[in-house]
Amino acid sequence: MLRQKTSDGWFLIRHPDHAGLAGAFADAWGNADFRRPEPRADVLEGIRRHDDGWAARDASPTITLAGKPSAFGADLVGRYTAFEEINLPEYLGVRGQAMELVAADNPYAAILISMHTCNLLTAHADRTTIQAAELPLLDAFVARQQQRQLELRAQASESGRFQDADLSVERLVEHFRLLQACDNLSLLSCVDYAGTATLLHPLPSNDGGTREVAVHRTGLRTFRLDPWPFSGGPLSFEISGRPVTGDLFSNSQELQKHYAAAPIETLTVHLHA
Repeated sequence: MLRQKTSDGWFLIRHPDHAGLAGAFADAWGNADFRRPEPRADVLEGIRRHDDGWAARDASPTITLAGKPSAFGADLVGRYTAFEEINLPEYLGVRGQAMELVAADNPYAAILISMHTCNLLTAHADRTTIQAAELPLLDAFVARQQQRQLELRAQASESGRFQDADLSVERLVEHFRLLQACDNLSLLSCVDYAGTATLLHPLPSNDGGTREVAVHRTGLRTFRLDPWPFSGGPLSFEISGRPVTGDLFSNSQELQKHYAAAPIETLTVHLHA
């Protein structure tokens, strides 16, 4: 779940809807300066479906120890430190399921999702927020994910659908970074992040180099990207969620009652150069 603070509570967005927005960004990606992803359909599927495993969990939102909806918010942008408030085995199970759901249909897309998961749990995870007794569980999960990436690469190669260059480490890293960029832009959009950020990684340009993209908020759910990485523009995208009244909740059941009764609403995200 993702959360955006409102005047009387929270606007809650499901992970699959956030991932769908990331996929829409990826679909528009590429212009005279920035390289479009290839194999296109497989990369777009990986980005669009990278949070499929969260659907069941998001249907019944829970609360943090402080009583807020347990969700990614503006306060967590740039950080991945909430392990003290989650059930780690359950969390890893959801992460693993998110990859395997896609692997059954598209091993190439699943590799990118697994790379994204491993990056979150290594480069961005604050291990001091994880109980020492659970660190071996985390490390074993990451090792298994890395093994699955090798297995899925072999499976994709045997399918005959991909050229050798598509399955090279360099190409996979390029597409993983695009997933991270579109995921991050979606997160910034969903929480209406008020600060300045970048899309995490330098991204490939058509001249053979890479360029870093900065994101500046210029209005309500409106952001300027510099340099502009999309085809055409300015662009508008829709994201759906539910408005929930109340800042804090006494238990998860109270939040779930409010969430179930809330209407689905659509917000618009605007991007411009």
